[in-house]
Amino acid sequence: MSPIIQIQNLVHRYGDHAALAGVSLEVNAGEIFGFLGPNGSGKTTLFRILSTLMTPTDGTVLIDGLDLRTARDAIRRHIGVVFQSPSLDKQLTAEENLRHHGHLYGLRGEELERRIDEMLGRVGLSERPRELVGRFSGGMRRRVELAKGLLTRPRILLLDEPSTGLDPGARIDLWRYLRDIRDESGVTILVTTHLMEEAEHCDRLAIMDHGKPAACDTPAALKSRIGADVITLSTDDPAALAGAVRERFGVDAEQIDSTVRIERERGHEFIPQLVEAFVGRIRSVSLGKPTLEDVFIHVTGHGFRDQE
Repeated sequence: MSPIIQIQNLVHRYGDHAALAGVSLEVNAGEIFGFLGPNGSGKTTLFRILSTLMTPTDGTVLIDGLDLRTARDAIRRHIGVVFQSPSLDKQLTAEENLRHHGHLYGLRGEELERRIDEMLGRVGLSERPRELVGRFSGGMRRRVELAKGLLTRPRILLLDEPSTGLDPGARIDLWRYLRDIRDESGVTILVTTHLMEEAEHCDRLAIMDHGKPAACDTPAALKSRIGADVITLSTDDPAALAGAVRERFGVDAEQIDSTVRIERERGHEFIPQLVEAFVGRIRSVSLGKPTLEDVFIHVTGHGFRDQE
């Protein structure tokens, strides 16, 4: 696959604060690419730059071969954007919202009406085009937002925290629609998220930390980096217990919030030794295979919420 987005040494500052601190990566055409990180990690600033709403302080961004600094209007013809905040008029119907959006892009007449029918059908709303959006559920409104973003037939679709406010069932539906769009039309999809389960749906993923990617790969490859079981100990004094585990067993035990985290091969064999060595100091023990949250801790050295 060839890159459709190329980012080199991207920097953006707000006064003395560097929201982006040298981002370099490529997004391939036709993939679902995610930016995973907590608030303050830089993913929202990056989204605003890629959606042409901001000019970076320094660095280069090429979108479909066009330079963001010199071809912003041309880039906007290639992208569709779905923002985190709702952008629908609840007093209009689904098709009226799309028709108004189409007019802003210069679409008119039969061509616009065909696209409205096509996009509402694609997101499963072809039976309710004339119903007021204000009567829709949160998941249905998100689908109308998605139809709006696709109305101009973009090559790239950018979504900022697309699952915000959706129940689990609506999230599953949303990701099914996104995969269908990718598979049927070859649209490249970029997603920002702070939800681990949402990040699992991406073809590739950049873990954002302090304004730059700490790691970038497929979710499976990222989790394989740990290569061990993850033991989590709940205790009243995690700092003291982490120090005691390190001193007693010579292993790397980290305090994460109110727990102690240990990466260990054959973790099930190590747990009895921990329990016996620290009788009364461990309230509970959990053992599991690495998750994306474990990967975040592994590559950044701190918990997911610490940066916030």
